[in-house]
Amino acid sequence: AGVYDMKAEKEVTGTLTIIKFVNPHGSMHVAVKSADGTTTEYVFTTGSATTLAGRGIGKNSDVLRAGDVITAKFIPTRNGSPLGFLKSITKADGTVISISAGNPND
Repeated sequence: AGVYDMKAEKEVTGTLTIIKFVNPHGSMHVAVKSADGTTTEYVFTTGSATTLAGRGIGKNSDVLRAGDVITAKFIPTRNGSPLGFLKSITKADGTVISISAGNPND
């Protein structure tokens, strides 16, 4: 059935720490602080580097960079680990960037 729970969608807010531009799928790491002060590193799968570039996100881009505080909307894994398939990002200024569409289990 795939590793992602297609019936669920979650959101976390944290600091973008790493953006990796690789094919076939890129990834973004987000450090999320919980109420008790601990930090969890979420790792999100994205579309390809080509797909990200089409949305203005690239190695020499100012659209998104490490250190930005973002809210990530994602499809979580079934096992509850801090992993997911990134759907969209909302930046601190309210700008929404669509990252991926479709079914990551395909």
